[in-house]
Amino acid sequence: MLDNFVWFEGIPFPSFDICYETIKDVRDNFVINDDDVFTVGYPKSGNNWVVEIICLIISKGNPKWSQSVPIWDRSPWIETDYGHKLISEAERPLLSSSHLPFQLFPKSFFSSKAKVIYIMRNPRDILVSGFHFWNSFKSNSDVTSLEQYSERFLQGNVPWGSWFEHVRGWLSMRGRENFLVLTYEEMQKESLGIGRLTSL
Repeated sequence: MLDNFVWFEGIPFPSFDICYETIKDVRDNFVINDDDVFTVGYPKSGNNWVVEIICLIISKGNPKWSQSVPIWDRSPWIETDYGHKLISEAERPLLSSSHLPFQLFPKSFFSSKAKVIYIMRNPRDILVSGFHFWNSFKSNSDVTSLEQYSERFLQGNVPWGSWFEHVRGWLSMRGRENFLVLTYEEMQKESLGIGRLTSL
């Protein structure tokens, strides 16, 4: 399954639109401004859902922006080649997304006041969603069962590495005023999650 992936410091990344050099440049050289906002989460946690809500908050409920501009242009993924190029040319403040683990996130963030909204989801749901998502790609055709994928997931041998390490790394930021943890399950409970987003 991981033969066609880009490896960076022991973590596998999908090879479509992601390369070693981009991840390294994002971590080491990307300059984050104090008024930037990032949605971060392990894949299949609900990043896109949160981005759509933030875009509606920014546009004061007017859906025109969301309906006319693709999500990857409204909130580019910093670790993709396309997103990294877009961000380099973008006006600030920046709304951006990432699946990067804590240790690979831009170093400049940790001395900034930029905001990170970290999205978490029950790992059992991520596992099932990830299995169906990654199994839809021909390059992953050796994953023939949910049981096989489950073993790899528990070992961290899936795209973006270990869910456990990802969550553990990001939760070390708890307590900082520019860091908000939001769960997928919380978002499903009507307005609770949305109300916390507007407080940022």
